[in-house]
Amino acid sequence: MTDLSKVLLHLADNAENKFDELVFRLQERLGTHPIQIVPYIGHGTRRRLYLRGRVLEDKHITSARDQDTIWQNLENMYKRINSREIPYAQVRATFGESVQEVTANEEGFFQVQVEVQEDLPADKYFYQIQLELIDYPHRGHPLPHVQASGMVIVPPPDAQFGIISDLDDTVIQTNVLDILKMARNTFLRNARTRLPFEGVAAFYRALQSGTTQTYNPIFYVSSSSWNIYDLLVDFFEVRDIPIGTLFLKDLGLTEDHLIDSGHESHKLKIIQTLLDTHPSLPFLLIGDSSQRDPEIYQQIVLNNPGRILAVYIRDVTADADRDRAVGTIIDKVKIGGVEMLLVPDTVGAAEHAALKGFIPEAALMEIHVERTEDKKPPEPIEKLIDPKTTAEEVGGETAPATTPPSNATATTPASPQTGTSE
Repeated sequence: MTDLSKVLLHLADNAENKFDELVFRLQERLGTHPIQIVPYIGHGTRRRLYLRGRVLEDKHITSARDQDTIWQNLENMYKRINSREIPYAQVRATFGESVQEVTANEEGFFQVQVEVQEDLPADKYFYQIQLELIDYPHRGHPLPHVQASGMVIVPPPDAQFGIISDLDDTVIQTNVLDILKMARNTFLRNARTRLPFEGVAAFYRALQSGTTQTYNPIFYVSSSSWNIYDLLVDFFEVRDIPIGTLFLKDLGLTEDHLIDSGHESHKLKIIQTLLDTHPSLPFLLIGDSSQRDPEIYQQIVLNNPGRILAVYIRDVTADADRDRAVGTIIDKVKIGGVEMLLVPDTVGAAEHAALKGFIPEAALMEIHVERTEDKKPPEPIEKLIDPKTTAEEVGGETAPATTPPSNATATTPASPQTGTSE
């Protein structure tokens, strides 16, 4: 970054922080903003727990329903993107006898790292860290009673392997190569109507159980914004996709980056940190060919010999040059003793996983069956945004615009607690 760029970024960052501070002070005087602590699902070992979260104005985003209109989806997405953080809020984290106080940054994000005095039980995978707001700058009213409970996932000592998966165009159909489709999928659909790739839920459930019926942790690494975290968690629950720790991005403006700190560097850093945190755990890597997952995973394989069992890349591109580039990467990774497969769908990856003993062969039937599900016809406004909706997206035939959604489950499991204010 040039000196001029650094100066401009510094000035822009200061301007954004000043504006946010002025807005927050005005709202504080008016008393118009209830506060919430939003914990993100954390991860850890039997001796150390990691939890990330954010302190925000509570905009009362509603949970997704089958009957939600496009305008309701747009309203909720606007609330997510137009989040109002509580800068430099102070939060107390409690786990058993351990108590830690942390201060959020200018964007309201905070991180908790709890040292466990004794090894946690080997047969328990989920733990709760209690969070409480203890103060924040420029407070003009009595401190509200704001608490939340954050979940941390700890893999057992007998875990077979860990899974590190991309999200966009790997688990969720985002269509990052088509800006119109990506806009439609991002803004006009909710957790109940966004489509998973066929067979993903069954495949990931099989991977999580493995062939030893233990608990294999899944980590989802994406360049999506933390602002849509609740949407993603709802999506996982509605579609019965195993939940795991999510690593998303702050797409705000800071002195370190302008809007986006870099897809590749973000993923490389997170994945390497996970491998370092769990040094005795081998991993499977799952991604797609649309961005730079093959290049990122190649670097991880080369930097961590013996740690990666296999790499699955979903082929979502129709570009011969890109396919050749990925083929070259596959050859280089193979020299290092790791198989990287470019597969057309989930079944291709599942068949290899069964062959290698990562999942039981009995799971293949369920994955095959699930591949034919989760087809939804486009709504009228979606057709206007994307008139070239393919037959594949609507189950192989053009369905009437009035056909109601039929692919969502009837009930939604309870979402992890995201914080309460009284």
